[in-house]
Order: sequence, then structure tokens, then C-alpha cells
Amino acid sequence: MSKFLPKLILTTALSATLAMPAFAEKFGLGRAALPEEIAAWNHDISPNGDGLPIGSGSVEDGEMIFSENCAVCHGEFAEGVGNWPKLAGGDGTLADKDPLKTVGSYWPYLSTVYDYVRRSMPFGAAQTMSDDDVYAITAYILYSNYIVEDDFVLSNENFLEVEMPNAEGFITDDRAETEYTIFTEDNACYENCKETVEITKRATVLDVTPEEETTETAAEPATDETVQVAMAEEAPAEEAPVEVAAAAFDEALAAEGENVFKKCKACHQVGEGAKNRTGPVLNGVLGATIGHVEDFKYSNDFTDAREEGFTWTEENLTAYLHKPKAMFPRTKMSFAGLKSDEDIAAVIEYLKATTQ
Repeated sequence: MSKFLPKLILTTALSATLAMPAFAEKFGLGRAALPEEIAAWNHDISPNGDGLPIGSGSVEDGEMIFSENCAVCHGEFAEGVGNWPKLAGGDGTLADKDPLKTVGSYWPYLSTVYDYVRRSMPFGAAQTMSDDDVYAITAYILYSNYIVEDDFVLSNENFLEVEMPNAEGFITDDRAETEYTIFTEDNACYENCKETVEITKRATVLDVTPEEETTETAAEPATDETVQVAMAEEAPAEEAPVEVAAAAFDEALAAEGENVFKKCKACHQVGEGAKNRTGPVLNGVLGATIGHVEDFKYSNDFTDAREEGFTWTEENLTAYLHKPKAMFPRTKMSFAGLKSDEDIAAVIEYLKATTQ
């Protein structure tokens, strides 16, 4: 037997006993918590602002604090890393089959953001940040969702003035009155409730509904002629390649752009072997039709613009990188935009290298 096992059993038993108040008096264990002990853990903040500490924090400070404490999991722009939660984006997706629920698209109360960050973050070091730092992080998350501007300062004084986009998107849970009473022993059916069982709807997103094949719907064996016809019908029309006018290439500026592009790497890849991530591959983007990467699912804004023949000229790309949401309000890109015109010019020059 492991030398650690007796200690583990004792620790587990003791923890279980202490966790059950009903046994505390019986076994003479524990005591009532002191007011100061309760206060140390009583960090809850209500939607009406009750419990908010005095303090403030700016978007500018929040960007740095978020980068140091949160970006490793949530991305530099709150776009999420791997399977870690996305905190920004998802505008207008709640009605989709696969909605993106973020602070900006889904959360109804800002108090929930502050409360959770203060109580549980950063991962592995919860409750180590000051109240001002939490205000700053919350402000940056708001900025990442285009709810506030980059010069915004969040404080306990203006906290309730922030309007969350989905504040009116919730309803009162009245199932106890409207539904639970239906499922009682008196009127509920528990066996042989229907003569036949039929599939009436399909789980299209997860694709888990079993396929049914009957003699009426079974496919007929394909002949050479039908295969040829099917191939002719399914073959997409070849699109004429987009020609990009040769332009002077500034290697020094492109080198600066490669450094700026580090802000984009969390979502986009370029170069040989590049793959789609949260955002599409950007190889050959300059001069290409918008939404040109075939195996990436673009937003409706991009799809509509593609049908209208929108192309990524230097002028269009400059405007988009400055403020993506201003050009395409429903873009999936959560990045707020590059503030410096010099940075934008450098990134575009760097992207030219994948088009030359």
C-alpha cells in the first residue's frame, strides 16, 4: 500500500466531514465563521451595483494588464486561444445554429464580468489583482467588443451607465408555473405513449440524427452516363484569376510589417503551409476578392460583399484594418483595429510579399 494512501484517506474523510454542516455539531468539529472571514470571500456584485468596490481603470491600462495576465488563454484581443473561451465577437450570431456567446454578444450584466474576473481570474492566481486592475481589465474587454472607445475609463461611478448589447435578451424563467405542472404523475405518459416513433426534426449542427433509408428513397445504381451528368452539374465554374498590378515593394517596410503582424498571428497565418485558424489564411489577400479562401466560413457581411465583387485594394484594406466594424459591422474579426497609420501601411506591405 502506498505510504500516501492513509494520509489521503484521512484528508478526504476530514474534508467531507467539514463540508457537511449537519455533522459539525454531532462530531464537535468546526465553528461559526467570523464576520471578517465571511467578508474575505463575500465578493459578489449585483447587477444594480451593490458590492462594487471603489476604484477605476482605463482601457489603455487594461490592454497591458490583460496581455500580461489573460492573453495566454483568451488571446491578445479577447478572441480566445484554442479551446479557451472567446470574450469578444459574436455580434448578431445568437439566432444562428451555432451562436458565439461572448461578453459582447450574450452577457446581459457588466457586473458579472467584474465579479468573475475579481473572484476567479487569472487562472491559477485568483484574487491576486487589485480592484483597479479588475476595472481596467473589464474596460478592455468592453473595448474589445466595441462597447466603449479606447479612451474610456471604467469606475464604480459610471459602471451602471455602460449598456450591454444583450441586456434585453433574457426573459423570466416561468417554467415552474407554465411547464412543470404538465409533467405530473396524473397527466404524464411514461410508456407506450405513441403507436409509432418518427424522426420529425434533425440535429443538423451536430449531425447526430441517424439516417433512414427505405426502398423508396434508396439510390439507384449509377451508370457512366448518370455519373457524367452529375459531374457536369456539380463542377463549379472556374473563376478567372485575380490579377494584381505589379507595385513597388519596400522590403524595409515589409520587415516592420512582419513585426506588427504579431498582433494578427493569434488568428491569421501567412506563408508556406499556412492554415485557417480563428481567421482565414491571408496569403494573396491583396487584390483578391473578399472571402476568397474557399474552406473558411465567412460572416454574412463578407459573403454579401463577395457577391457584389468587393476586392481588397490597398485603400479598402487600409480602411478595414483601421476599424473593421466600421466597414463590416458583422465581421467575425474581434480585433478593434490598428491605431497607427504607419503600422497599417507596414502590415499591408508585409502582406504584399504573399501576393508577389
